[in-house]
Amino acid sequence: MNRTTTLSPSARFGTLLAAAVLSVLALAAPAQAQRDPAYEAARASGQVGERTDGYLGIVGQADRALRSIVDDINIRRRALYAEKAQAAGATLEEYAFTAGCLAIARTVPGEKYQAPDGSWQTRSSAPPVRDPRCP
Repeated sequence: MNRTTTLSPSARFGTLLAAAVLSVLALAAPAQAQRDPAYEAARASGQVGERTDGYLGIVGQADRALRSIVDDINIRRRALYAEKAQAAGATLEEYAFTAGCLAIARTVPGEKYQAPDGSWQTRSSAPPVRDPRCP
């Protein structure tokens, strides 16, 4: 007999959120320890920031080296999101969006992030402005 379990939207979102949290936490320590100094400098100076879609974005103009760093990070994120989304029974876009919500929530004062309207904001001591669909 072939039985398929169908989750309610809220249960599916909870499963997706749990998987996203685990993947973000699993990568946080190694990623922090192995960051390129050029990436750290770009993040600290506001040249890059977290996008609402779960990927890293360039704020304004960037040279080829910075674009290469951002592209590399985003390629690794996409691969991780695809793997985790499949395991969670979610789409890549759903998973990436949830990861983006979490990444924006984890920004620290002075870092850039993308607001729901698409504008780049600088994180203050207040919580960041996030999409109302974020957990």
